[in-house]
Amino acid sequence: MAQKTSEKGQAGAAAPVVTEPGRVRNVVLVGHSGAGKTTLVEALLAATGTIPRAGTVTDGTTVTDHDPAAVRQQRSVALSCAPLVHQDVKINLLDTPGFADFVGELRAGLRAADAALFVVSAVDGVDDATIALWEECAAVGMPRAVAITRLDHPRADYEQVLQDCQEAFGENVMPVYQPMLGDDGQSIAGLIGLVTLRVLDYSGGYPPTAKAAEPEHLNPIADDRNQLIEGIIAESEDETLMDRYIGGELIDTDALIPDLEKAVARGNFYPVIPVCAGTGVGLDALLDGLVTSFPSPLEHDLPVVTGVDGSARPPLTCDPAGPVVAEVVRTTIDRHVGRVSLVRVFSGTLRPDQTLHVSGHGLAERGHPDHDADERVAHIYTPLGATLREVGSCVAGDICAITKSGSAETGDTLSSKDDPLLMAPWSMPEPLLPIAVVAKTRSDEDALAKNLARLVAGDPTLRLERNADTHQLVLWTMGESHADVVLDRLRAGGVELDTEPVKVALRETFGGPAKGHGRHVKQSGGHGQYAVCDIEVEPLPRGSGFEFVNRVVGGAVPHNYIPSVEKGVRAQLEKGIVAGYPVIDLRVTLFDGKAHSVDSSDAAFQTAGALALKEAAAAGQVTLLEPVDEIVVRVPDTYVGAVMSDLSGRRGRPLGTESEADGGHSLVRAEVPATELVRYAVELRALSSGAGTFSRTYVRHEPMPPHLAEAIKKSAS
Repeated sequence: MAQKTSEKGQAGAAAPVVTEPGRVRNVVLVGHSGAGKTTLVEALLAATGTIPRAGTVTDGTTVTDHDPAAVRQQRSVALSCAPLVHQDVKINLLDTPGFADFVGELRAGLRAADAALFVVSAVDGVDDATIALWEECAAVGMPRAVAITRLDHPRADYEQVLQDCQEAFGENVMPVYQPMLGDDGQSIAGLIGLVTLRVLDYSGGYPPTAKAAEPEHLNPIADDRNQLIEGIIAESEDETLMDRYIGGELIDTDALIPDLEKAVARGNFYPVIPVCAGTGVGLDALLDGLVTSFPSPLEHDLPVVTGVDGSARPPLTCDPAGPVVAEVVRTTIDRHVGRVSLVRVFSGTLRPDQTLHVSGHGLAERGHPDHDADERVAHIYTPLGATLREVGSCVAGDICAITKSGSAETGDTLSSKDDPLLMAPWSMPEPLLPIAVVAKTRSDEDALAKNLARLVAGDPTLRLERNADTHQLVLWTMGESHADVVLDRLRAGGVELDTEPVKVALRETFGGPAKGHGRHVKQSGGHGQYAVCDIEVEPLPRGSGFEFVNRVVGGAVPHNYIPSVEKGVRAQLEKGIVAGYPVIDLRVTLFDGKAHSVDSSDAAFQTAGALALKEAAAAGQVTLLEPVDEIVVRVPDTYVGAVMSDLSGRRGRPLGTESEADGGHSLVRAEVPATELVRYAVELRALSSGAGTFSRTYVRHEPMPPHLAEAIKKSAS
């Protein structure tokens, strides 16, 4: 729950306020689940006096643990902002979930940040999912650094994990500090700066004692230092440095540090810093690096902006005096505070009591209809996890929170009401794991609808579908953990609900010609009901739809009742004839019938038409059709064989494979029945160690294997 006062003793410092973008750093923490991102954030907050003490993920006492689902799962499940101040610079730490299901929260963090800190565990190393995230950051040129954490764990292997990072991320990933062992020869007691040749000694606790490196420190770091200096010089704008270095000249440290900082800010060089959140080792070195090497918002390219109608507009600049343009990067709905929007301001200055235009476009297919509205911003807050601390303004480049917006959703643009603008949305993955939900009682249906609307407003990776064919309410999620969190949040909102197996939208058709006789005759006093019709049905090619042909001669069925027969047939086609699925690709020919001058009616002939179709079905062969999707699976090359074998077991037909330009991934294309893909998002992740992704596109319906079709028919009867 969002709080406007300190919660659990966390708000130990006043809300940081900045007036110029150059004093801001927006850093997103990236890494797999368990790498120690949230623990590192807590340690940094405590080290800077932002909070009185660091919480723990296990106890659910961290700044980010304001979501009940996070506490239950003992891991972060949502993007969270934790600002701190170091060297008079405000650092907005954006803690992201490490589990693949919450990639939407990660993408939002990447949008709000100007640089990424990859957190890698010295115990677990680098996984395929982290490599994929590195490549994603590389594609947009985002500056990056690496923090190797959990150095105090008994199984920590810093040297091996450093080597793994260099192999996975590239040659410009280099350490700028070397761990220094303590007197016991095992624990990490300090760091040695490879450029500065300064020793940070943590043996007496945090903060460390700084001193010049002794001769015994220099030999172990010589090779790493030489490689680092060569890497810095290679990125230097001073072309004479390399010649001077090769010539044996001792390059002054003061000349190297500015080049190192520029190379990191440009995204060409990636420093590695050893960190231990538990002992404090490296925290100050990391904070110094975030301030001096990571770019300010002034140095980062801003998203493209257009008019609400799509008209071209000049590029944005990070100018506090410019027009207000901001973006909602995360939305939560709190039962007490209402809607809380985490906002990155890209241009202008956000102030209380401003009236802004809220624009949301481009996500209608995800359940976010296009919308525009003018709304007044009452208050502005600096968020510390769930704690909201009111501030007087938020300048371009900074991140803040606003509350009680009536329409703002994740991804919406906030701009001047006199000149409304729209920011290009960030890329979002398609949710591919469906779960069908149903309210336990009729009284829960309204609460379910309201809570679903709130969740969809805050989560662009969640898609809500009311399936007209299966009559199910389906939530499309990113995976099992995402689904569990969504259900937890619904139940936390007071909704009693159940889940049920997801039904696939099958179709029915006739396997061959058949005839049907429909007779509806009833007499119960007064006007009776009388209608008789004879039809012939024949299947049509796929995609032909439905045809109704009238071949009645001699007025056997009066002309005014022929549309009634067609109406009754169409109604029965929608209901299905053997398993309750719509009937498609069929021609129905009415060739004979009977009527009564008094008792015949429109309703009677509708009923007779439906009965005739049912009899034709009983006399002929009805085929069940299942949807077939074309899927494109992207996996590392090592998993291609396993994926193709698995698809064959799902009745898939391979269409081919192709290698991507990066040389490490392949695309596998296949046509697979949709009934085999209901849980494929989960099963592909297990098959590929979390590195595989896929997309799917409907192709056609085709006959289901007889043994599967018969099982469905029996269950429906």
